[in-house]
Amino acid sequence: MASERQARLADRIRVLIAERLEKGLRDPRLGFVTITDVRVTGDLQHASVFYTVLGTEEERAASGEALTAATGMLRSEVGRKLGVRLTPTLEFIPDGVPENAGHIEDLLREARERDAAVAGMAASAAYAGDADPYVKPHEGDDED
Repeated sequence: MASERQARLADRIRVLIAERLEKGLRDPRLGFVTITDVRVTGDLQHASVFYTVLGTEEERAASGEALTAATGMLRSEVGRKLGVRLTPTLEFIPDGVPENAGHIEDLLREARERDAAVAGMAASAAYAGDADPYVKPHEGDDED
């Protein structure tokens, strides 16, 4: 099955690149990079490598440049260790997960604040009519 082979190849590429980055590249621009995902095309010719960088926006940009500069070296090393006939081209793409997570955290915080405001209003709320709006028979009435 092609998709199973794609998944195995993508996982192997992710591990190989992560191991290589753990050993370090000789590029001072490279920061603390985490490979989050790798997706390989159906023809196994191209791999999109998603990564995140811990640090400021400048450090993220510098690490992206370092990865782009090291793409050829990383591709040849992946090809050597992969043992496939054609080594896929590598494309490094910054993963938007941290930015999305920050946005989600902001939305959750806002929702908690609104919930607290509604709970405060509910605590001081009074009934519009009687507390028990249901009609009840009077004690003196007998239902015969």
